[in-house]
This record gives sequence, C-alpha cells and structure tokens, in this order.
Amino acid sequence: MIRLADQLRTTTFLLTLRYMVLFFLSVTVLFIFISWSTTDYVEQETKAAIQTDIAGLNEQYRQRGPQGLARIIAMRISANPDGDAIYLLADANLTSMVGSASKWPTLIADVDGWVTFEYSETTGESIMVRARVLAPEPDLRLLVGRKVRVLTQLTRLFDRTLFWGLAITLALALTGGLMMSNNVLRRVGQFNSTGKRITDGDLTQRIITTGSGDEFDELANNLNAMMDQIESLMSNIQHISDNIAHDLRTPLTRLRNRLEDLRQIADSGEIEEIDNCIEDADGLLATFASLLSIARIESGTYETALNPINLSQCVRDGYELYKALADEKSISLSCDAPGMIEVRGDRNLLFQAITNLLDNAIKYTPTGGKVSISLRCNPNHTILSVMDSGSGIPENKYEQVLQRFFRLDESRSKPGAGLGLSLVQAIIQRHGARLELEDNEPGLLVKLIFPLSEDPSASALP
Repeated sequence: MIRLADQLRTTTFLLTLRYMVLFFLSVTVLFIFISWSTTDYVEQETKAAIQTDIAGLNEQYRQRGPQGLARIIAMRISANPDGDAIYLLADANLTSMVGSASKWPTLIADVDGWVTFEYSETTGESIMVRARVLAPEPDLRLLVGRKVRVLTQLTRLFDRTLFWGLAITLALALTGGLMMSNNVLRRVGQFNSTGKRITDGDLTQRIITTGSGDEFDELANNLNAMMDQIESLMSNIQHISDNIAHDLRTPLTRLRNRLEDLRQIADSGEIEEIDNCIEDADGLLATFASLLSIARIESGTYETALNPINLSQCVRDGYELYKALADEKSISLSCDAPGMIEVRGDRNLLFQAITNLLDNAIKYTPTGGKVSISLRCNPNHTILSVMDSGSGIPENKYEQVLQRFFRLDESRSKPGAGLGLSLVQAIIQRHGARLELEDNEPGLLVKLIFPLSEDPSASALP
C-alpha cells in the first residue's frame, strides 16, 4: 500500500489539487451567478406583476372613482384571500378602508420607489412583501404588492445548496486526489471517452482492454458484454414495429379486398358498416406503410436519388393538392414559394414530407383558421415553413412529438397514429437537413432547414 505521504507528493494528486481549487472557485462563481440571476428574474417578474396590477387599478379608478376602486379591491381579495397579491386602500391618515391588512404596515423604502414590509398570514407566519404606494388623489393611499415567498425560499435554498455543494465538492476532490494515480487517470479517461461516444448514440463502441486481467479489464469486459446485450435489444426494439408492419400488411390487404367483395353483395343497411371497416383497414395500412418508410429511410435501404429538384414547385404542388381540403374545412390556405429554389434531394420523399406537414396543419386547425406554407433562401440555408393557427404543441413536448406513435392527449380524438412528424424527421435527416418546431402564437410553426451545400449528406448545421 502506498503511504499517505507518498500519495501527497504524486503528480496526479498535485494536478488533482490544482483542478480541485479551480473547480472549487468555478462552482462558487457559478452558484453565485445562478443565485443572483434566478432571484433577480423572480424579483423582476414580481415587479412586473405589481405594475400590471397598478395599471389595471388605475384604469378602474379613472372609470369608477374611489368607491368603484374599493369594490374592485374587495372583490379581488375575496376571490383569492390566500393569494400572493396584497392590496390596501387607506385615507390620508393611513386608516385602512379596504384591503388585505387591517392597518397600514410599517414600510421600508428603497431608492427606486419600491417598499418592503412584513405581512402576517392567517397561519401566523410572517412573510416579506414587495409593494408600491400610490396616491390616486390627495386623500387616498393605495398599496399594491406581492408576497415574495418564492424569492425567500429560493434564497434559502441557494444558501444551503452553496454550503453543502461546496463542502461535498471539496471532500470528494480531496478523496479522489488521494486515490488516483497516472495509470488510473489514463484508464478512467479511456472509460469516459468511450462512454461519451456511447452516450452520443454510437452503440458499437467498446472499451479497450490491456490484457492485464486487472479489475479495470474485468470491468471493461463486463461493460462490453452489457453493451453487446443493449445493442442487440435496441436493434430488436427498433425493428419490431417494422417487422410487425411488414408481416401484417399482406393479411390486412387481403382483409380489405374481402370487405370490398362483401360490399358488392351486402344489403343496403350493411354497406355503411362495411365502409367503416374498410376505412379502418385503410388507416392501418397507412400506418404500416409509414412505419416501413421510416424504417427504410433510417436504415439507409431506401434508394434515394439525390438530384437537384425544384423545391418551389414541390411546395406549390402540395398547396394545390390540399387547397380543396382546406376550403372544405373553411380554412384559409396560402402559399408563398416564388421562383425556382433548388435543393438536392429525392422529390418523392420531400413531397411526402410537405404533404404530411400540410395534412397535420389542416387537421389540427379549427374551422375558420389559417394555414400557410412558404419557402425562403438566405446566404446559408433554404427554409421551408408551415404555419397554422391551431392549438399548437407545448415547448416541452417538441422532442416527444417526433417519436413514433407519440400523440398529445388533446389530439387523440383526431384520426392518425402519431407517425407524421416521425416520417418527416426521417426524411429531413436523410437529406442532411434539420427540423425545428416553434410557437406560432397561436398554433405551430414547422421549419425544414436545408443547408446550401454541394454535399447533401452534410448535416453539420450551425
């Protein structure tokens, strides 16, 4: 066993000690910055909410006078007695007329005109309030404020986190410095670099062993065996839906054909039910076709002819195809694809991506809404945009809606299987482009961004 004195003199420990100090200082600065920026943001939001309240109450005062203002304040307090908003209307002698408190509080003024005071809640807890005092007229005083409960909690949380975080960081750094050696650092570096590549999605990576048979080689062998199993399982999961789609497409097609034959000899009362069955079969076949298309595109087995194509014409063709459907739903569909804008790609795949986006936009846009498709060029990219005025997609769901079969709860009543955007994503990636989702306020904005590159497989976009 290496003596502690020898460990303290090793280059590894000294290097670790230097990085420990640097990391200690970096974490301290980072914690302070996060604490400051977060609390400042919360405080600015609080002030903005107060200013909004003040503007509304001023408007009520101009329209209804002091009595009307008092009624509005009483209604707000009654509607949310335990809320964060604090109101107090008093006369020139600071005698309370109506409000969240029975008497005028002791105020601590800031240099910027804001005041702070302690407010006692019904539970007996005292909480700080940020507020502003107004004088709508010489005989009236209006106090409008907000409880800074979240700000207080954040400050306490950051103080605790800073103390314990730095303490734990220091303890772990010292312990790690004592345990490490140059060989350990080198081996750990190999593990980390390989793990990073695996995390980035390359499941074929494996940890290199030295043949020494030590504990690191044993760990590497176990991890490599685990990665073999994970890669096999991931491959099976990736292809299971595609295999199901391929195996079931033929019997479904036969079933649909039999339903067509049955429809020819069915009674008039049975035709509607048979038509519904045929429609369901068509939906299943469309779902399986989409699954197979995604699988072929992602696996690279789809033979795409990446030639220069007129993307403007593709956009106009998609617009013409869906114009009648939009008119039928009383949706305003517009197209702005001037001139001849070319990209390298497969026309059939890109047209399918365009029609999928238009179909989704029209499907989720209510009657009387608007859908538009446009094409623009800048010095670096060609951008195809599809905008709608529907319900949109929450920003935290953007990545999930690109997954197969994922559907938002509010869209489950609509026809479809949740494969439209997945197919568009696969097509766009195959063309070295990228797909971006944005809030259209209201609705959704989908952008297909193609790089201006001679190499269509170049996907390194900024």
